[in-house]
Amino acid sequence: MPTIARRPARLLQCGLVAALSLSGVVSAASAVEPVYPVRPVRFIVPFAPGGSTDTLARTLAQRLSDALGQQVVVDNRAGGNGNIGTELVARAAPDGHSIVLGYIANLGIGPSLYAKLPFDPVKDFAPITLLAVAPNILVAHPSVPVKSVRELVAYAKANTQKVNYASAAVASLGHLAGELLNSSAGIQMQHVPYKGSGQAVIDLLAGQVQIMFSGMSSVMPHIKGAKLRPLAVTGARRSAAAPEVPTIAESGYPGFEASAWYSVMAPAGTPRSVVMRLNSEILRALKVPEVKERLENVGFEIVGSSPDECATYIRSEIVKWAKVVKASGIKAE
Repeated sequence: MPTIARRPARLLQCGLVAALSLSGVVSAASAVEPVYPVRPVRFIVPFAPGGSTDTLARTLAQRLSDALGQQVVVDNRAGGNGNIGTELVARAAPDGHSIVLGYIANLGIGPSLYAKLPFDPVKDFAPITLLAVAPNILVAHPSVPVKSVRELVAYAKANTQKVNYASAAVASLGHLAGELLNSSAGIQMQHVPYKGSGQAVIDLLAGQVQIMFSGMSSVMPHIKGAKLRPLAVTGARRSAAAPEVPTIAESGYPGFEASAWYSVMAPAGTPRSVVMRLNSEILRALKVPEVKERLENVGFEIVGSSPDECATYIRSEIVKWAKVVKASGIKAE
């Protein structure tokens, strides 16, 4: 009987010890994993200030600052064709306080162009979301006797190596889009690279070059003024900016897509909880009407994806552009 009488006291004592132990575990966990974020978040844009890319980052940063309760600071780190700023985040602490605006040139095309890229687009990053895409538009000088992609292909086959196309630079998206059409259609258009899209458009308007794969904003005023003729857009679907212009895919080349795309990436090893918090806040921001309107006005098509969808898309882009780079023999300059 005395032994039985002491059991409740012992059970109570064990319960108190267990509770205190659990309390200690919870306190330790709280100390190790504080609520994110605990300080300002650095949002690196690997390009110079100004332009549509900067608009995308700053529009998003403003909304994230309000949602996260910490300032999201846009940090422009231009250089190395975007690789310098991208590498900074690849090497940053994986705690969600450093993120980067990922771009097709660095994450999708770069692995095939550079023998020693300073980061691995797949292994060194934790994708957060695919933000948006920006299709190019294929335009022709009015002197070129074509009004569609089918007519352009027929004209190029009848005038082998006599059709030329301009781009903003060697290995730019416009250059690669031309090479993708060359391989898809079995034609041999000649590439004419420029140092920036501005001079390329000027020479296109003057008839010095015949066609160009250009960003929408650079040529839309000239299309409306009948100084350039639109043939197709390079996206997966028609653009809201030019709904009457067909895609290259629906012009006879299914699966053709050559759009600039933008993502948000964190360093590899960033906790999944942090990645999902950023993902949910970014997706929420992209649904705000004024945000959507502002980004669409500068040529973006809003996407918004899960981290896993973003990762799958980037891997597919690496594979696609590797084939184009290899077939064309393009070298980074």
